[in-house]
Amino acid sequence: MKTSVLGIVFGVCGAAAAIAAAPQIAATALDTAAIDRSLGVPGQMQGDVYRVSLPRTDLSVTVHGIAVKPGLALGSWAAFRRASGKAVVHGDLVLTETEVNPLISALQTGGIEITALHNHLLEETPHVMYVHYWGEGTETTLATALRTSLATTKTPLTPPAAAPAQQPDPGFDAAGIQTALGRTGMVRGGVLSISIPRPEHIVMMGIELPPAMGMATSLNFQSAGNGRVAATGDFVMVDDEVNPIAKALRAHNIAVTALHNHMLHGTPMLYFMHFWAEDTAQNVGAGLKAATDLLAR
Repeated sequence: MKTSVLGIVFGVCGAAAAIAAAPQIAATALDTAAIDRSLGVPGQMQGDVYRVSLPRTDLSVTVHGIAVKPGLALGSWAAFRRASGKAVVHGDLVLTETEVNPLISALQTGGIEITALHNHLLEETPHVMYVHYWGEGTETTLATALRTSLATTKTPLTPPAAAPAQQPDPGFDAAGIQTALGRTGMVRGGVLSISIPRPEHIVMMGIELPPAMGMATSLNFQSAGNGRVAATGDFVMVDDEVNPIAKALRAHNIAVTALHNHMLHGTPMLYFMHFWAEDTAQNVGAGLKAATDLLAR
């Protein structure tokens, strides 16, 4: 039996078309149920990231007599994502000084690496530190290791109370701040939070990190009493943005409280600058607008 060259060509093309038309096998979805069971605290999906909030509601921290709300600067968190056939976790933990090294040892025992240790605030009482971390494995392994590590601290590990449908007045002009910045945020627990994602494709340890995994500039505001607001957070910057933004902050009497990394083996190289402001909502909004205008779009 003879087969023509033309027949072979059509046969190959037909097979290729059939393969292209066949449904692709979906990537394994993140097992959020396993995370919930192992960590004991539910999270929320933000795109393909499952983010779990672990606020340090047990701590009473003040800066210049201002009682810092958990959502302003005391929010531990864990962000899980599935990539390259495995789960990864990245996050930030708020700790007292005596909690730092027992927690680091527990993370290491569980196969989770630290990527940074530093302050975010200045002149706070009591002093708090922040550990950033990274892990790869199964959802159960990562969440179990994280819960075991957090058990060395006084971090509350119970599901948070449901947020009221109508958030109460935060005690400051949240709408005015959003208008001044030209950006919208969310008020929860008396804190206005605004997030500004970076435009680049950001990778750590070979894994893409979306904004929900800490790759967005974060601005948080709460009432400081007497018509004033307190604001803190961090700017996520490439190297050429660091000093122009620091100058803009200082020109508006906003304190630079820390400059450091949060990542290892990251691309592009990013720097994280934390700040603290106390002033009228108008003045704080104007100062942060001048600084955020310098971020890449």
